[in-house]
Amino acid sequence: MKTRKLLIFTVAAALILAVSGSALALSPLSTSQSNPLVPIVKKASVAVVNIDVEKNERRRSSSPFPFDDDPFFKRFFGDSFKEFTRSVPMKGRGSGFIVSKEGQILTNNHVVDGVDKITVSLQLADGSKKTYDAKILGSDPTYDIAVIKIEPDEALPVLELGDSDAVEVGEFVIAIGNPFGFEHSVTAGVISAKNRSIHTQDVHYDDFLQTDAAINPGNSGGPLLNMEGKVVGINTAIIPSAQGLGFAIPVNKAKEIMSDLVSYGHAKRGWLGVSVRNITPEMARVYGVDGTNGAMINDVFKGDPADKAGIKRGDVVVELNGEKIKDANDFVSKVRKLAPGTTAKIQVVRKGKKMNFNVKLAERNSTGDGSVDSDSGKDDRDNRSNRGSDVLKDYGILRVTPLTESLRRQYRIETGSEGLIITRLDRNSSASSDGELREGDLIIEVNGLEVKNTNDVSKAVGNDNSIVLMIERDGSTYFIMVSKSED
Repeated sequence: MKTRKLLIFTVAAALILAVSGSALALSPLSTSQSNPLVPIVKKASVAVVNIDVEKNERRRSSSPFPFDDDPFFKRFFGDSFKEFTRSVPMKGRGSGFIVSKEGQILTNNHVVDGVDKITVSLQLADGSKKTYDAKILGSDPTYDIAVIKIEPDEALPVLELGDSDAVEVGEFVIAIGNPFGFEHSVTAGVISAKNRSIHTQDVHYDDFLQTDAAINPGNSGGPLLNMEGKVVGINTAIIPSAQGLGFAIPVNKAKEIMSDLVSYGHAKRGWLGVSVRNITPEMARVYGVDGTNGAMINDVFKGDPADKAGIKRGDVVVELNGEKIKDANDFVSKVRKLAPGTTAKIQVVRKGKKMNFNVKLAERNSTGDGSVDSDSGKDDRDNRSNRGSDVLKDYGILRVTPLTESLRRQYRIETGSEGLIITRLDRNSSASSDGELREGDLIIEVNGLEVKNTNDVSKAVGNDNSIVLMIERDGSTYFIMVSKSED
């Protein structure tokens, strides 16, 4: 009997403890304790704005009149009255966020580029809305950043800009915006990657932050926040066919140029006057560079700072102001950060030797002996051309011809340019089929050696399976590697 009473007491005590434990487990927690995103969103949302834009486009209408078949109209106008253009308003939406109490708003350039009217909507703390007309203070298509301005009646809430360089992969982030017109939508995720590049027909952006926080059309220009509620990115791009792939411009890019956009309407950047490309192992071998770090000068624009300083095509930039250069994108990014008028210290490798240049940068706009073979040497040129073709035919180049005045005119070769014109290619070779080489390309260098006749080609080409050509096409120069065709 005592055993039975003891068992009942034990079960009762266990039930009491279970109920008591359940009560403790179900005790309410504050919202901030249960979900740290909620207070961040509440504080930030009032500084996130919706941007409505309108652009008037001229479109042709085939039937502008309600009585287009009336004989009266045809008598006086014939059928020409049907060819009528009218202004059609095109509307779009984006997002932005307030960066000054006076009404400066940061957004994407592509949200406001070329529009005729901008309307900004603010959602106040009490849930009501307020709208303002806005104007563009400045924009930069390179970074896809714009600053617009409204004239508020009172001081506005502002989002604090964080440090995008300090962001870590895996860090939680929050996106707020206006996707598909659904105002102040909130999504969350993590930083999936840094330093992403997107290069398509119309988009050439580098250093993106990649996130799996949902970003959709209409999110463009909205903030990407860290868990401190600070802006670390500007939401800007999506890949429509993918899920969990969104991209944001690092906010440090905006910090670099915002004052210029407000003061001058555009970003003031240093201009060197070159085009560059990455280095392949074959190019490194030919031009005497250790490894593939650095940026090869693809072209030097005449009269610009690099040209005046003595930098040449084929030089490989390895240092800028004492900092090592990783690749072409790294070099371009570093030059963009320099102000016009500053002197850049550039170290290059030229044919295996290091050389230093001091180049005074200009401001970027938003935006041999020169002799020519005479006709008297025609027969000799044909013979040399055949010998040159023998040397290059293994690489898919069947015939090269020394430059003449008629060829210069035919292929629009600039005055002063010298080299050998490609007049026939092996259509089955990789250089031709891949579109790397074209008939009419002017070969300026082979394996780093200038060529003006086919004897020069014979000296430059050894027994290598691949060679590096510097060619000129449409006024620009390119470095192209070609390999021997497989038997």
